Amino acid sequence: MAFWSNHFCISAGKGELARMWAGAFEREAIRPHLLGRFADMLKAVEQHPAMLFFLDNQESLGPDSRAGQNRKRGLNENLAREIMELHTLGVGGGYTQEDVTSLARIITGWSFAGRNARNGAPGSFVFNANAHQPGPQTLLGKVYQDDGVAQGEAALADIARHPSTAKFIAVKLARHFVADDPPPALVARLEAVFRKTDGDLKAVTLALVDSDEAWSAPLTKIRSPYEFLVAGGRLLARVPDDPGFYLNSLNTLGQPLWAPAGPNGFADSNAMWAAPEGMKLRLDISAQLGAKLGNNLDPRDLLDLVAGDAASTETRRTIERAESRQQALALLLMSPEFQRR
Repeated sequence: MAFWSNHFCISAGKGELARMWAGAFEREAIRPHLLGRFADMLKAVEQHPAMLFFLDNQESLGPDSRAGQNRKRGLNENLAREIMELHTLGVGGGYTQEDVTSLARIITGWSFAGRNARNGAPGSFVFNANAHQPGPQTLLGKVYQDDGVAQGEAALADIARHPSTAKFIAVKLARHFVADDPPPALVARLEAVFRKTDGDLKAVTLALVDSDEAWSAPLTKIRSPYEFLVAGGRLLARVPDDPGFYLNSLNTLGQPLWAPAGPNGFADSNAMWAAPEGMKLRLDISAQLGAKLGNNLDPRDLLDLVAGDAASTETRRTIERAESRQQALALLLMSPEFQRR
């Protein structure tokens, strides 16, 4: 889930509406489609008010629309550009600036109902025909007739099954779950499954889990702060009474909840999370976790749970020589076996 939430990210830092919708966006647009079709997730994401607000599509007016002819505000390409560059085709995925503009025209009118709106429940997706650019549009060599909201939905469905989308998603999945420099053979297999199954994410996920590369390679990926804190809480089998500890820790470690700095999300690389200062901060937070949640837990048993036979002799000795149970737990949380996945 964390992968897709970061892939289709919004930022709560956008403003009050973004903060209000951030959790709902993840719950409503992403979770229901984790093992469904990519095209369905894409549609749910791009029509969710959180994404529309984050990338200002409610401000976009077709130049020849009824609303556009009467106002100085015009076309906004933010959402269209990020759909193609970050959500589907990727940089170098075969689209042009003209395609970005065409998609922006196609999705004019995609908006959300306001507090006192008569066209839908507050915060729900609405199609504003007055803001929609009339007429057919050519996108990636195909003409889409003006069928209102269906024009944009048809365009998204075709982009979702585009070969460049299959490759882009395959690379990102392999990079996230296996290695910063993903094995080309694994990427090719994931891409093939995506294309063969029309973007069936369950089939793609199973292909990833069943791959030799996912299990035979040494643990190379550093856990992100989010993954580190969630894994730490699960390992210690308790959740702090005050969730503020987790939220503050995410802020300290540079991954504030639902608040990346831009639409490209948080970087998915070891270089982002393995800096010395970041590791020092993790050590401080590990000590706090051990002190808060470590009562009545044997760190040696937890090491067996974390790593089993893969635990190194050095890690076992370090934990056994700790001066206290809390220190041993902190050292366990900072061990290579726990910090990597």
